Amino acid sequence: MPVSQEVQNAMNVIFKEDSTLYAARGWGQRSGYGKSIAILNIDLANAWTRKGYRFTCEDMDEQIIPGTQRLIAAARKKNLPIIYTTTAFCSRFDIGAFPLRGPWEDLMLGTSGVEIDDRIKPVDGVDTLIVKKRPSAFAGTHLGGILRAGGIDTLICTGVTMAGCVRHTVEDALGEGFRTVIVRECVGDRVAAAIEWNCFDLDQKYSDVEPLDKVIAYIEGNEVPVYQYPL
Repeated sequence: MPVSQEVQNAMNVIFKEDSTLYAARGWGQRSGYGKSIAILNIDLANAWTRKGYRFTCEDMDEQIIPGTQRLIAAARKKNLPIIYTTTAFCSRFDIGAFPLRGPWEDLMLGTSGVEIDDRIKPVDGVDTLIVKKRPSAFAGTHLGGILRAGGIDTLICTGVTMAGCVRHTVEDALGEGFRTVIVRECVGDRVAAAIEWNCFDLDQKYSDVEPLDKVIAYIEGNEVPVYQYPL
């Protein structure tokens, strides 16, 4: 769901001014790719990707799912590790204080809402699925450990939401010592303006936000070796 032209014009003015400020202070530098890449699909489960849920995000069928399919296909050709996250709870007590801020009781383990969208579903025995309890994919999970064990230093990120789980994950990734690349066509939110602002802000401070075609071209290029899993 694109923002209205009026809102887009206003954001363009803000982004232009803010880009000038950041550039003058040395922000907005590109971190690029490291030596070894993994794909991280953040919360692309039915509750976010399918219509009719209270967590449903926009542009899933038109852009995000098709874009992620293309990215995954390119990654599989290089045998890159593909990691998925979903947010799910086993009881009302397990949810903690989250219901104070939203309909988190919709995300119960064993329900279809927390299952990864079958249009991009993980391959059993090959891909990795992490069930998390917090917005960041690093918070309280073993993600950082398996990335270090696999020699991964760069995450190519897709998913939702830009103002929530994607943002928190990317911020934590930098703090944990990992580079991140956000694929612009493969991230979303329920509010279009939230996507635009967070893409701009994260690109200035935490991550490289890159178009899908450019990311796929990099993966398919000679710069990315076929990944060899550690023994």
